[in-house]
Amino acid sequence: MASPVHPVTGVVYPVGLRLRDRRVVVVGGGQVAHRRVAGLLEAQARVTVVSPEVTAALEALVAPGTLTWVQRAYQPGDLDGAWYAVAATDDPAVNGAVAAEAEAARIFCARADDRAASSVWTPATGRHGDLVVGVHGGGDPQRAIAVRDAVLAGLTDGTVADRTSRAVAAGRAGSVVLVGGGPGDPALITVRGRQAVAQADVVVADHLAPLSLLASLPPDVEVIDASKLPRGRSMAQEQINELLVDRALAGKRVVRLKGGDPFVFGRGMEEVEACVAAGVPVEVVPGVTSAIAVPALAGIPVTHRGLTHEFVVVSGHLPPGHPSSLVDWSAIARLRGTVVVLMGVDTAPAIAAALVEHGRDPATPVAVVSDGSMPTQRTVRTTLAGLPGILATADIRPPSVWVVGPVVSLAPDVTPA
Repeated sequence: MASPVHPVTGVVYPVGLRLRDRRVVVVGGGQVAHRRVAGLLEAQARVTVVSPEVTAALEALVAPGTLTWVQRAYQPGDLDGAWYAVAATDDPAVNGAVAAEAEAARIFCARADDRAASSVWTPATGRHGDLVVGVHGGGDPQRAIAVRDAVLAGLTDGTVADRTSRAVAAGRAGSVVLVGGGPGDPALITVRGRQAVAQADVVVADHLAPLSLLASLPPDVEVIDASKLPRGRSMAQEQINELLVDRALAGKRVVRLKGGDPFVFGRGMEEVEACVAAGVPVEVVPGVTSAIAVPALAGIPVTHRGLTHEFVVVSGHLPPGHPSSLVDWSAIARLRGTVVVLMGVDTAPAIAAALVEHGRDPATPVAVVSDGSMPTQRTVRTTLAGLPGILATADIRPPSVWVVGPVVSLAPDVTPA
């Protein structure tokens, strides 16, 4: 429980300290000091830690010069030249001495063990791009943390509208963000990816992207369907590139929302090159690739100690022997580890035959995971020899990921929580 603070003494004047290149002294080297140092380093302060011992993480910051460690107990005068101080030892007497020195020197000091005796309170803070959210909880840090987290969650998913950040001044060049949306479940997109979508003026989305995120966008956001259906309708890559560049040059914030990771068979680099050639600023937000995530969601690790030391991810959109294929199937068949095949439902029989032909045991375990991360996810287990037959009898359709190797036998099916 937080120590109660009288309403009169609990009134604070919220202010953002600009501590870059300014000396800050933290007395104490434990977990509390560790947390405070992390925020101070993010503010680019020159941090000195005074403590006989520090956590391993803090010690790791000493050699590269990220912080200075005075390896002894606190002594009067340690705050000389400081703009800000933190008293974070486990000894109230030491913390009191630090706070007293700070008060005499007119240095604001956060005393970790006694909020009522502190001249400054550290708010619960969080960052959303260049926006900093700081919350004081009236003396209750847990209350402040809860409100901060709620605001950040709303900013991330768009339920708290940051309309000013989305506004683009007339005549100013726009930008493009390539966002990897993960395997399909909107909860598996990265925080930065959700931020980019929430701030977009235009979203160019694939059918494998987490499309439910689009429902929360304001009506003035333009959503463009750039799906590429297997053996079916698709928007030409050149047209997608032109859309990204045209909308960005019109001053829009454009998000290219893809399934998985944009650089894992996502043609993301082609889009980056188009933007760079047109002078459009472009950012890449990596995504959770289906090649690893979908097997994991089915309880299948792509590596396992003592069983496999390598895994390879292969595009199966072209069958072995196709003149445009760049895959050396004979080399892949000789590997002892895990093979993960993406976009390989139609070509699976031919790929399985090639792996067997080039030396892989026909009895090698295989798992096919369909609709990975979605409520309809299912896993079908077989062998390389049995794969062609099971595809037909189980009515396997894209999107599906299939995995070859002994790791398939490690765990039973796992149902997503």
